[in-house]
Amino acid sequence: MVSGVRKPQIGEQLSPLEMLRKAREMNKARAAGRSQNLKKAADVAQQEIQQPASQADPRLKADAQVLKGKSLESWEQEQRGKLKKGRGGTSRRAGRDMAANDQEYDEDEQDKRKRRTRVKLPKKGKELTLPLTITVDGLAKLLEVPNDHLLRKMSHMGLDKLANDYLLSGEEAADIVLEYGVTPVIPEDTGPELYPQPVPEDMTAHPLRPPVVTIMGHVDHGKTTLLDTLRNSSITATEAGGITQHIGAFSVQMKSGQNITFLDTPGHAAFSAMRARGANATDVVVLVVAADDGVMPQTKEAIQHALDADVPIIVAINKCDKPGIDPSRIQNDLLQYGIHTEDLGGDIQAVEISALKGDGVEELSESIVTLAEVLDLRAEVDIPAHATIIESQVEKGRGNVASVLVKRGTLKIGDIIVAGSTWCKVRSMTDDRGKSVKSAGPASAVRVMGWKEIPHAGDMVLQAESEAQAKHVVAHRIDKRKKKEQLGSLEAMNEKRREIHLRESTVRAEQKAHAKAVWEFHQGLRSTHPEPLVKTDKHTYGAAEKSSPDTPEIPIIPVVIKGDVSGTVEAVEAALKNLPSTKIKPVVLSTGVGQVTESDVVMASSSDKSVIIAFNVKADKKTQTKAKREHVEVMSYRIIYKLLEDFEKLMLGRLPPVFVEEVQGEAVVQQVFDITLKGNKPARIAGSRVTSGTISRAALAQVLRGGKVVFSGEISSLKNVKADIAESTKGQEFGIAFAGFDDLREGDIVQSMGKKEIQQKLD
Repeated sequence: MVSGVRKPQIGEQLSPLEMLRKAREMNKARAAGRSQNLKKAADVAQQEIQQPASQADPRLKADAQVLKGKSLESWEQEQRGKLKKGRGGTSRRAGRDMAANDQEYDEDEQDKRKRRTRVKLPKKGKELTLPLTITVDGLAKLLEVPNDHLLRKMSHMGLDKLANDYLLSGEEAADIVLEYGVTPVIPEDTGPELYPQPVPEDMTAHPLRPPVVTIMGHVDHGKTTLLDTLRNSSITATEAGGITQHIGAFSVQMKSGQNITFLDTPGHAAFSAMRARGANATDVVVLVVAADDGVMPQTKEAIQHALDADVPIIVAINKCDKPGIDPSRIQNDLLQYGIHTEDLGGDIQAVEISALKGDGVEELSESIVTLAEVLDLRAEVDIPAHATIIESQVEKGRGNVASVLVKRGTLKIGDIIVAGSTWCKVRSMTDDRGKSVKSAGPASAVRVMGWKEIPHAGDMVLQAESEAQAKHVVAHRIDKRKKKEQLGSLEAMNEKRREIHLRESTVRAEQKAHAKAVWEFHQGLRSTHPEPLVKTDKHTYGAAEKSSPDTPEIPIIPVVIKGDVSGTVEAVEAALKNLPSTKIKPVVLSTGVGQVTESDVVMASSSDKSVIIAFNVKADKKTQTKAKREHVEVMSYRIIYKLLEDFEKLMLGRLPPVFVEEVQGEAVVQQVFDITLKGNKPARIAGSRVTSGTISRAALAQVLRGGKVVFSGEISSLKNVKADIAESTKGQEFGIAFAGFDDLREGDIVQSMGKKEIQQKLD
């Protein structure tokens, strides 16, 4: 503010003449200071004309660029011209002069005049067809309203996508259109699709079907051993590590003649998705709990899956043949998880068994059959097949194979079926023992061959009328999936655009503020020239002192996963993503079912230090040779927990080591000597004795006095009498000198420092 002239305060009551008088006083006072500054500028400009261009003041050049090539006078006139529009009268002219002198721009007034402009709105009740996604600009064109009007409408609705290039979903666009009184029309998905037939209200006319029973529980609690005893087989002996890593589907005929279809699910923590699918595809869950182990994490998870699927539960307390076992303790432990057995006043059956010896297994079978009779399980047999994919894999000589559990209808050889985004003409079918079958009715588990692509575990299987219909349905589903993925990426795209807009608006604000400060300096309204704006690495402008280093990125391990079945591939991928990833993380490049191929190696070699995980599959010699040539590591496993252990070691090995300083030796200064070296250079030597460890000439050292470090640096000399030595051990006396430090005193502590490598942890 100009000294000697009082500036009118906001809200002060002044007559138009008084306001004009005060404005003129301020103009005169400011003109006096401004004329001096302009005279200096004119003198500098005259010197610049006489000087070569190379010697011109770079600050004046920068100012000319900031003011867009205009002279200071013309730039000032342009800014004043913005204030003159739409004003008149003595009082307004006085207010205008004050505003011009104080640099108060009239942008708010211009915005008000724009808002007062009448906008032609779309006709109410009009129908407007909306696409799946649309930009804000595109929606404004469809509604035939100005973009700023639409943005204000969105702001009033609470939407934050306030930019013309932001993408809106069909639902968001429909909400905005409704605000204008327009009826949105979103095209319905009328493409070809298959749907299961409605379930009849009265099922008594249809035949009974076998119950589907899923055996669930914690790893190594005896689930597969129980199934072996039921079907008189030895599945456990063929499993890697003695643990189940797939969903097995088996049909067992009880002594009563009743058929039961059993699903055996993995118990390891990595196979949670498989257990969830098993619970959702079953009629009864047999929860196996080892009496010597109790309720474990996967036991709790299995209970939750069964409760979520609203499936009846039978508890099988296994290993009751071991001495000192108390089965009642297991029943009491299950109470806190909502499992109330009959012995404790509930309605859930609990059977004590020994799967290894067969004790109690017959009683368990009778309990399953009795429960199935109560449930009165029936299904249609004369309708198109409706089934579920249990597992899928690629088999040598057979191609793509899927384990299918038929739920309704009858599946026959030659049928055309669709699952997810693939289809199949059933070429052949086999049961759980490998015997060929021509048809499979409700609750039958069969392996189906003839798939065009590998279906995903958990996909619904529906029968089509023809190959043409199946192809159209699959193409439509693929198109829907792509559109869904596009919608899923909307938020990420908008977030990226939001960051760009924020960065650009910040740049514009800084440039505008800088231009105003330059103009004020040349008008004499500020005494110092503003700091120049510099371009940073992020392609934005800002003061040099505001720049900061980028945040370091987390290192990654690129991974290609291949497995024998889709379920295990899914489990391995999920298990890797659940590993601690704050310091280093795995990134899955691709997944697939089948043997490791050369294309997998090519995929892995596209990233640095990538690995291929082969779970229950192999790579031929040609592929292994190519992997070695491309420096791609192939990690083969058959047991999930061994894979996870080794991968954690790999992650740790990729982390850079951490070095910490440690004291390797310590000595006490007993006497200080001043000596003269060659060239009459004075030096101070500390006669010392090693009290612990070793004092090394090559190591860094520090000197402590009163518990505080007074020096840290290099040792310039280490001698024993007159001989140079490399180190001095405990009990030895020596003389020591330090580079750049001679303030040594008796009683100082000398420490020899070394670096110790410490392996990082993932957590």
